[in-house]
Amino acid sequence: MLVWVIYDITENRVRQKVSDRCKSYGLYRVQKSVFLGDLNTTDRDSLGLECEELIDTDRDSVYIFPMDEQSFKKVQLIGQAFDKELVSDEVLTKFF
Repeated sequence: MLVWVIYDITENRVRQKVSDRCKSYGLYRVQKSVFLGDLNTTDRDSLGLECEELIDTDRDSVYIFPMDEQSFKKVQLIGQAFDKELVSDEVLTKFF
């Protein structure tokens, strides 16, 4: 299932660790604090637990939103949409 991971983390070091975890699960960065990719339920739950261990839950937040492909096709991209420096054309064609 497609999964969006969106976070707001105050410390650079922790933010980098969460970013690295997202990449290690094969997620693609679509904005500086937003990742998108395909995860099974086990990996989605594991990523959530790992992020919870990393962040300060009193100050930081991580959102993990599952999304089915039919709903994803309805997503509206306005303006620059995905940053082409952060996401290659090859990745974009995988999702569109």
